[in-house]
Amino acid sequence: MAEHNGEQPIIIRRKRRSRHGAHGGAWKVALADFMTALMAFFLVMWMVGQKDDVREAVAGYFRNPAQFSRQGKSGVLEGSASAIKLDAEEIGLVESERSRDSRPSSAETTQLSLAAKKMLQELSKQDVFDKLKKNIKVHMTSEGLRIILNESEDSPAFFEPGSAKLLQKSAIILVTIAKELGTLKNRLVVEGHTDVSYTGQKDYTNWELSADRANSARQLMEVSGLWDRQVLEVRGFADQFPMIQNDPTDSRNRRVTIVVLYESRERQYDQIEVGADLMAEIL
Repeated sequence: MAEHNGEQPIIIRRKRRSRHGAHGGAWKVALADFMTALMAFFLVMWMVGQKDDVREAVAGYFRNPAQFSRQGKSGVLEGSASAIKLDAEEIGLVESERSRDSRPSSAETTQLSLAAKKMLQELSKQDVFDKLKKNIKVHMTSEGLRIILNESEDSPAFFEPGSAKLLQKSAIILVTIAKELGTLKNRLVVEGHTDVSYTGQKDYTNWELSADRANSARQLMEVSGLWDRQVLEVRGFADQFPMIQNDPTDSRNRRVTIVVLYESRERQYDQIEVGADLMAEIL
């Protein structure tokens, strides 16, 4: 090779690119599209198996994501708060639906009213009723028929003082009530209440006394006319819910209440939503 004034010649090498290499980005776009479609498919399949309230919450997010971000809570799964906050009109529709489900029928209300009147007629035939009628109250409430048997200030009406032992002369009242309520298909709740007076025993407080009195009433009624398992629950409230609120020491606060539940209210006892087991988070 000839030399040009002693200078080294410049050599440029060109690297050929393979026409069949897989170094482009098209495959990444295709994979991303596939994964997006797959995620959408599984989301649709998950939604199909969810309850109506969950589907409505997810739909609400896609209708108005901004509102979801401002007002949303912790999630849409069972046991969590609602994913979106409904407007006033939607809330009204939801509450209306709930109240419709929990509202008793007019036929059931009439039936309980007639049962109460018949029960009072039977009670009036008892000799002791004249002395105790001021201690008996019967009301129709949102739960159902509520029968209140309260104590007197001058003398015991249904229970011995500070005891869950029923007075023999007054037991006929509970027996008569049980015979009439046993003809109904409605379930019962029996409640016990006391006033704020201390029973005088550290190991036997108003909690025990109220629960024991309610249980004593249950036991007598179950052998006097109630059908098997008609009593759904026995509650002891101590002095937490006085009937005479402005005077918690009033003797009328010492009472046993029998609640004849509407069927719609009874169903609510079996429809409690249960969320995730929080113990699993610490195990």
